[in-house]
Amino acid sequence: MAEQDPTPATATTETVRPLEVSDVIVVEKSKMRTALSGAFVGNFMEWYDFGIYGYLAITMKEVFLKEFGEELGLTLALLGFAVSFLVRPLGGIILGPIGDRIGRQRVLYFTMAIMASATALIGLLPTSDQMESWLGEGKGMLVIIPLYLLKMLQGFSTGGEFAGASTYVAEFSPDKQRGFWASMLNMGSYLGFAAGASVVALTTVSLGTDTMEDWGWRVPFLVALPLGAVAIWFRLRIPETPSFEMTAEEQAAAAEAEVKLDPHDLRVRHGVGGLIRYYWKPILIGISLVAAEGTAGYALTSYMPTYLEKEVDVEPLQAAVATVPVLVVMSLILPFIGRWSDRIGRKPIYYIAVLSTLLLMLPAFKILQQSHNHRWVTFVALGMVAIPVAFYVSMTASALPALFPTASRFGGMGLTYNIAASLFAGTTPLVADLLVNWTDNKFAPALYIMFFAAIALFALRAMPESAKRPLLGSGPTVASIEDAEELVATQDDNPYLDKSAMPMLLVAGRS
Repeated sequence: MAEQDPTPATATTETVRPLEVSDVIVVEKSKMRTALSGAFVGNFMEWYDFGIYGYLAITMKEVFLKEFGEELGLTLALLGFAVSFLVRPLGGIILGPIGDRIGRQRVLYFTMAIMASATALIGLLPTSDQMESWLGEGKGMLVIIPLYLLKMLQGFSTGGEFAGASTYVAEFSPDKQRGFWASMLNMGSYLGFAAGASVVALTTVSLGTDTMEDWGWRVPFLVALPLGAVAIWFRLRIPETPSFEMTAEEQAAAAEAEVKLDPHDLRVRHGVGGLIRYYWKPILIGISLVAAEGTAGYALTSYMPTYLEKEVDVEPLQAAVATVPVLVVMSLILPFIGRWSDRIGRKPIYYIAVLSTLLLMLPAFKILQQSHNHRWVTFVALGMVAIPVAFYVSMTASALPALFPTASRFGGMGLTYNIAASLFAGTTPLVADLLVNWTDNKFAPALYIMFFAAIALFALRAMPESAKRPLLGSGPTVASIEDAEELVATQDDNPYLDKSAMPMLLVAGRS
């Protein structure tokens, strides 16, 4: 009698087969340009919308909140900026998993439409004086309710926008050039901020301060309508990412074969609970880095105009204009830093960001205190703040999406980025202003920013390097079929290929 095989027929193991050319994602240049232009224009529009409120904070106080007095009115105006960030995690929690299920492109179109609509509606709100004339004396303050609701709608949209756009760009970029192409996304973000400041400045110059407080403040918000239409048109044209489509096919094949995947399997699409349970370490790393980036970034873009007006006694127009050349120059150098990271790695760039924050922030704020005598000195100080910001933000869209597998990348980014942005980054203008008021210390914002940089220094030690490597859970991505063939031919000697992290290479067999 033949000896029976003691192994149950259902027991299987998975082995890794060699990489083939068909496993490699080749991104056509025409599709890549279309995809990146759609993400860039949309992100530009998103941050134009978000930025103009920060640049108009003093004006918003006069238009909506003058009944509360100078200090409380400004605090409530900045709270309007902060409250939009408090709902960002909700946007990320809801829209992120949806993006992992139905695709990145559809969600990005949706977020763009919401943001453009909410911004334009802010420009149509009645002022506190108008509200009082309609509802009676003492009722003007009620206008802050629709104002805050629209800011929250903006925050919900942004909760899915940047997480989705960074996921989208990262998945469309060749592995060896991901730092360069992904850095374009935040170039669009900060040019959007600069555009917002420019529109505010031009409107103020054209109409004058009194007219701005009367009705001119509406113009920057209403400009969102034509800009939004252009961005939506671009978003309708962008294709879905090859990585998402490949992962969706793998998930469908596993479901058809009735294969029950282990929760740790990279093909599993997790909701919020699963992300926290199985990817808590990448989430904490990402939160630490985004908090460091966001506190420095929003101090530069959204708090600095208020700080210059209130603490340095700079005229409102000059305060709005001061950041524009700094943001433009900073934006234009982001692709160069991104390309550098493709050569030396993401972690060294992050270390430069952290150390420059710790070294430059206090001197920068010290110089700002002296800038009332020499306005050009303001640009020097703002440039010092912009240096670490440039190194941080050039990495965001390439390093953070690489922390999560393709099946759960949008959801992971939505959760991670927006928790940090809502709790630490977006509240920076409000917290910085409160710290200055409570401590009477004009260096308090610098110390606040440095605190989060120190935390990021520890997080970096645990972050895996992702430069030149395929995204977790995806096959390699290259720019040409020749690159794909070379990659396959040299796969055994390639230190950047971890084939066990590529689900399409796993082959089931008897154990």
